[in-house]
Amino acid sequence: METIPALLKNRSRLSAWRHDLHAHPELAFEERRTADLVASILTLAGIEVHRDMAETGLVGVLKVGSSQRSIGLRADMDALPLHEQNSFPHRSQHDGGMHACGHDGHTAMPLGAAEYLAETRQFDGTIHFIFQPAEETVGGARIMIEEGLLERFPMDSVYGMHNWPGLPAGQFAVHSGPVMACADQFDIVVRGHGAHAAMPHQGRDPVLAGAALIQALQSRVSRDIDPLDSMVLSITRFQAGEAYNIIPDEVRIGGTLRAFRNDLRDTAEAAMERICNGIGATYGVKIGLDYRRGYPPTVNSAAEVEACRRVAASLVGEVNVHVDPKPSMGADDFAYFLHERSGCYVWIGNGLGEGGCLLHNPRYDFNDDILALGASYWARLAEQLLAAT
Repeated sequence: METIPALLKNRSRLSAWRHDLHAHPELAFEERRTADLVASILTLAGIEVHRDMAETGLVGVLKVGSSQRSIGLRADMDALPLHEQNSFPHRSQHDGGMHACGHDGHTAMPLGAAEYLAETRQFDGTIHFIFQPAEETVGGARIMIEEGLLERFPMDSVYGMHNWPGLPAGQFAVHSGPVMACADQFDIVVRGHGAHAAMPHQGRDPVLAGAALIQALQSRVSRDIDPLDSMVLSITRFQAGEAYNIIPDEVRIGGTLRAFRNDLRDTAEAAMERICNGIGATYGVKIGLDYRRGYPPTVNSAAEVEACRRVAASLVGEVNVHVDPKPSMGADDFAYFLHERSGCYVWIGNGLGEGGCLLHNPRYDFNDDILALGASYWARLAEQLLAAT
C-alpha cells in the first residue's frame, strides 16, 4: 500500500480513535460523544467546526488559498442496534449497540486526512468534512440537506467511501453508475371476514388471499421488469391469527424492494397496486398497500468516478482498483447527496471477512490496517480535486 508516509506513521493514533469510537457506539441522533470527539480533533487541527445540523451532525470547513472551488467529504457516524459478540479490548461497552458496519473507521479516516491537510495545506479551495448521523435508519443525509447543508456549505461535488468485507485490503472498487440500490418498504393489510376454521364458507379468508398475494407479487412483478434490469422484491413478514380454529379478520404482510433506477421503482409500485386490487377482487377481501420510498439508488457520476479511480490507482496500483464490479442491493443514504450534486462513492477493501467479519454481523470489526490507506485516499483526492493552478 502506497500510503502517505505521515499518515502511515500516524496509524496508531488513527487506531486509537477508531477503537474509542468502537467501544462507545451511538445510535441514530444519539452520536453526541462521537460528535464531541470529532469536533475536538478538528478544532485542535485549526479547522472551523459547525455543529447545528441534523441534531448531532457537524461540518468541518478547511479553506486554503483563494479558489472558489469546493468539495464535500462525507463520513457516517452512527452504530447499529446489535449486541456485539467479540471479546477484544475495544468491544462495545454499550449492550445492544455496536459498530457492525464500520462507521467507526469511516469517521477515523477523514479525521486523519483532515489533520494532514490542515498541516500541509497543499491545495487551493475549500474542503467540507461532513460527519453525518443516522445513516442506518432514517437518512441523516436527507435531513442535513433539508436543513440547508448545501446552501450553507456550497460544494461542487461530494464524495463517500464504505469499507467492503470480501474485497482484499489494499484494493478499491469504483463503479461508473449504480453502486447501491434503493431501499423501499411496503406494508399490506388484507382484510377479510373472520370465521370458524371448520366453517370457512361463512367468512372471507385473508390467510388464503394473503398466500395467493405473496405468490403473485413474487412472480408477476418480475414479469413487468426487463430481465436485463436488476430488481429484488422480498416478502419478509406475514402475520396472521392467534388460534388453531379461528380464521382471522386480517393478515399483515411486509417487505422491501430494491432497484438501481427510479423508473423501476415506479413500475414495481404500479404493478403491486394492480396485483393487490386483482387478488382482493378474486378472493372477496379488501387489500390496502402502503408503499414507502426509502433511500434512492446510489449512482455515481462519470467525471468524478474517473478522478477517484486515478487517486485510488496512485495509492495501490491500477491492478488493485476494480472498475465496475457488480453493484450491491444494499443501500446507503449517501444517495441523497448524489441526487443533489455530482460525486462518487467508492468501496475500500476491508479484507476477506473471516470469522464472521461481515457487515451487520455481531462479530464484525473494521480492519485497522486500512485506516492509513483510507485517510491517504481522502487526502490525495482533496489535493487532486483542488490542485493549485
